[in-house]
Amino acid sequence: MAESTGGTPAGVPVPTCLDDFAALARAVLPADVWDYVDGGSGTETALAANRAALDRVAVLPRMLAGVDEPSTEAPLPGGRYALPVAVAPMAYQRLLHPDGEPALAAAAGAAGVPYAASTLSSTPIEEIAAAGATVWFQLYWLRDRALVSDLLDRALAAGCAAVVVTVDVPVLGRRLRDARNGFALPPHVTAANLPGGRDDLAHQGTPGVSAVAKHTGAVFAPALSWADLAWLRERTPVPLLVKGILDARDAVRAADVGVDAVVVSNHGGRQLDAAPASASVLPDVVEAVGERCAVLLDSGVRGGVDVLRALALGASGVLVGRPLLWALAAGGRAGAEAALALLAAELRDALILSGCPDPASARRLRTRIGG
Repeated sequence: MAESTGGTPAGVPVPTCLDDFAALARAVLPADVWDYVDGGSGTETALAANRAALDRVAVLPRMLAGVDEPSTEAPLPGGRYALPVAVAPMAYQRLLHPDGEPALAAAAGAAGVPYAASTLSSTPIEEIAAAGATVWFQLYWLRDRALVSDLLDRALAAGCAAVVVTVDVPVLGRRLRDARNGFALPPHVTAANLPGGRDDLAHQGTPGVSAVAKHTGAVFAPALSWADLAWLRERTPVPLLVKGILDARDAVRAADVGVDAVVVSNHGGRQLDAAPASASVLPDVVEAVGERCAVLLDSGVRGGVDVLRALALGASGVLVGRPLLWALAAGGRAGAEAALALLAAELRDALILSGCPDPASARRLRTRIGG
């Protein structure tokens, strides 16, 4: 199919917001892959709550601020970036597009934002790191501690600028769409960072069962503890982020261990379906840790106004997930670049409209919950 320079098919309207990429992605993806990316756990209560919570955050703009050309640059772990945004870690991106992780990483590099590469990437970490972005390595805790050490060594040798340990997946949430579809990975999509054969279960489809859930149940270690986090802190010479924090008490304990950032996240509504929306607990976490570590928001971010909302609630920045997968599916690297450019433009407009010359000043805005 012919494509326009913006990464969307010829004759198809150019997306005007990140949500527009969803329809483009759905038109080209197999139904079970769409469900795998779009779905949440259980009745998808937590998934819906993420969007509802962000929509309820009203930001009080400041007037007569004289802002014309705001800067969107902001510090995040490992450096200073063009936006207070990182690409969230997301598995198996070759499900969305043949170019997979390197394409999205290259788009992140062009946009000047970090890219978090998943343990379950469908491309080896070394190839992702060579794509030109600042790469963070996301670590799932595996039953094989020697393999955890090997993954860390490989990530550091590849030049990864930070490590993100995900702590909210002792087991995979019950994702009913995947179970109903008997979802399994196609042969060409593998867990490329794991030794050969370690992802065989993920390819064995069974009616009524998610093969991905079977695979993660076999290789993930459910008993991750604070002692393990302390070991990881000692083992990691680059900034360490802990992703999946919702209770402020856990954020304080993570700060006590010495992490550089906590990521407030309910895993995009894909784990505990009774979990709160990430945005609803963000202020509690920010207040609890103070200046001891950075706080980032993940789950539900769909545009520049959401980035502003997160900053006004006290976050240092956000992770963006599904919209960038939609853009990757719709147009490969070009689609992802278009989505990130749109996000940057939206954030610039939001900063001007709220009277903020930069993201740091947005963190001093006041908010009202409920409009």
